[in-house]
Amino acid sequence: MNEKNLFKSAILALVIVVTVVLSFEIYLRNKGVIIDYDDGPPLWSDKRAMVYEPSDKAIVFIGSSRIKYDLDQATWKSLTNVHPIQLAIEGSCPRPILEDLANDPNFKGKLVIDVTEGLFFSMAPPHMETAIKDIKYYHDRTPAQRTSFELNKIFESQFVFLNKNYFSLNAQLDGLGIQSRPGVFVMPYFPRNFSMVTFGRQHYMTEEFVANTAERNQVKGNWVFFAKMAMSAPPTPPQVYDAIFKSVKENINKIKARGGEVVFVRTPSSGDYYKREGMGFPRVKYWERLLEQTDCPGIHFMDYPAMNHFDCPEFSHLKVSDAKIFTKAFFNELSKQKGFTDLQSNNPQTN
Repeated sequence: MNEKNLFKSAILALVIVVTVVLSFEIYLRNKGVIIDYDDGPPLWSDKRAMVYEPSDKAIVFIGSSRIKYDLDQATWKSLTNVHPIQLAIEGSCPRPILEDLANDPNFKGKLVIDVTEGLFFSMAPPHMETAIKDIKYYHDRTPAQRTSFELNKIFESQFVFLNKNYFSLNAQLDGLGIQSRPGVFVMPYFPRNFSMVTFGRQHYMTEEFVANTAERNQVKGNWVFFAKMAMSAPPTPPQVYDAIFKSVKENINKIKARGGEVVFVRTPSSGDYYKREGMGFPRVKYWERLLEQTDCPGIHFMDYPAMNHFDCPEFSHLKVSDAKIFTKAFFNELSKQKGFTDLQSNNPQTN
């Protein structure tokens, strides 16, 4: 084949690829699919790199998925110029991230730790692996990976088909509803409308999800599934919990010793799910002990009328309209805590 024919073949291949890609993009847009970001190690690392900003400019959040849904970042930014850095990871224990920040001598800022008891006090490897992977990626990032992230950010902000969590081949297969069978375990599938992600790593459920009873029941069923898995595990010996409290205290003391400030928050859950959480992790034995041993303030949603009335659509996370209300109430209480009072003085409406 001569050079002229090679050139024509290359042009034809390019036209076919572009046509297929654009057709898929148009198809997804016509179905109502909107921009959504892959919340993997590169995006987490982008936020992790921000924690060195002065404490009067930024505040760091760690935890599991609830704080990602319940902290509405647009509402937060309307209340203060201290911008949120979201490092929470859904389905994960936040203790590895706490340890990473504690061992970083350059982190001296404000830290909010969201407590979902079943994850916070877990020693199960699956609850640790995503956080450990993200932390390792951040510390080992190469210049090429950083450049790739910046380029991908540009494209991902324009094209919906690039979301690998939902539109890759594996994701499409997951969405078929294939059931587990002997020797093959299939993780429960979460509807796309339940788990949208912004570039700031805020999760949110769409109005379509809230209105869809079948999808809400599907997610409720997922929580029941995970709860049964936890119940089938061997009981955790008391000395394991003692070690967890000890390590959390030591890590927080490192942050405080550098001038950092730490507060805990228990974000909302509702219905029978909240009742079961309370039976598995009684408040006095876990939440109260956590505050006492770490000598940190804590904001438990049940203690405040402005926060204790929410009905989570799937028992465990707030819809957007409620997240906005929760964020305002949470901000009001947080800004009263020692070390966090300057949040109010940074209110953009009064500056």
